[in-house]
Amino acid sequence: MSDLSQASREEIRNRQNFMLRELVGYVLERSVFYQRVFEKEGLKAGDVQSVEDLPRVPFTTKDDLARYNEDFLCVPRQRVADYVTTSGTLSDPVAFYLTDADIDRLAKNEADSFRLAGGSDADVYQLMTTIDRRFMAGLAYWMGARRLGAGMVRVGPGAPFLQWESIQRFGSTVLIAIPSFIPKLLEYAVQNGIDYKASSVKSILCIGEPIRNPDFSWNELGRRITRDWDVKLFSTYASTEMGAAFTECAAGKGGHLNPELLVLEVVDEDGNEVGDGELGEVVVTTLGVEGMPLLRYKTGDLCHIHYERCSGRNTPRLGPVVGRKQQMIKFKGTTLFPPAIYDVLDMLPEIELYQVEVRGNEFGNDEVTIFLSDAINNQVFVEKLLSLFRSRLRVTPALEFIPAAALRDRVFLAEKRKPEKLVYRTKVF
Repeated sequence: MSDLSQASREEIRNRQNFMLRELVGYVLERSVFYQRVFEKEGLKAGDVQSVEDLPRVPFTTKDDLARYNEDFLCVPRQRVADYVTTSGTLSDPVAFYLTDADIDRLAKNEADSFRLAGGSDADVYQLMTTIDRRFMAGLAYWMGARRLGAGMVRVGPGAPFLQWESIQRFGSTVLIAIPSFIPKLLEYAVQNGIDYKASSVKSILCIGEPIRNPDFSWNELGRRITRDWDVKLFSTYASTEMGAAFTECAAGKGGHLNPELLVLEVVDEDGNEVGDGELGEVVVTTLGVEGMPLLRYKTGDLCHIHYERCSGRNTPRLGPVVGRKQQMIKFKGTTLFPPAIYDVLDMLPEIELYQVEVRGNEFGNDEVTIFLSDAINNQVFVEKLLSLFRSRLRVTPALEFIPAAALRDRVFLAEKRKPEKLVYRTKVF
């Protein structure tokens, strides 16, 4: 993490105010979208002199990015060095354009994040996610390792044999992985006589999925990994739009803000900032971005925010993502988010792969079906799973068992960068 994170809160705020003034002047000179927003609101650059002035500016939404995508671009096309897109979890992927300076900013962010999680130039990182398919994160991890001076083994997703062969051959010390893949990696090791407990791996940077509950205790996935393997797990939270990451330190008490890269707000339904320890929607303003900077961008992600000092740092921290506003499920009179469903499914080692399907009905409610491998379709297992749902969530989804190959085809789509653990079908209102 940058030196600024250990500065006083006053020093942090003064630096952010300076960078914010630069940002506002920059977008009013170059961004067609923000020129239009400021004109509509009757705002001038001088009206936003500090972080405290930010609420004068309307929120930017995902719909804005999709609808007016090119209007956010602040540089000529010939200055675009890398083209990326968002993951498109709930809608079509949105394009993001990076300049050389933006790529350098990614490298700084990731090197800071690696250090925060105990990394150094003595480490060998093993990248277990894609670096192609217009995926910003894979590029960021590679650039971060270069900035840190550490080694990087680019294996990509899946392929347990190649993962273990790489660990054994190159002595990888840190894995960068979607955490739900780790139990599969350990199962492969057991089945093939690999002594994973004696491996060189000392820690795992967990991406894309939470491994903790809001109180920072392990959730079922985190508990399952740490029960079987004595390695350190570090949570991260990031998105293409922010071009930065919130990463845990060794205290494991939430992801720290990098104050040189983002201004953070966490707001309630009315757009007001929530208090310490409270839940709200994450809103970011990106600092130091050339290509497509954003003011007050609503991520849709719901997290608890924590302001108390942690490990000598005065930066705010975000707890694990509780859910996304767009992914809220209204099911049999209960409101819940997908991570609560995942947590139940991750409790049972029999379940190697699953997909949750949410489909709206004519009454404005959701119907939830869980697709599982037919290899585990027996009465004892079904009753155990439904009993867990009743005790944990007080509702039971429909279960559908299909051939394992068909399930893999549903979850691992060639055109997607991440496993499709959750799908939404067309809602009928």
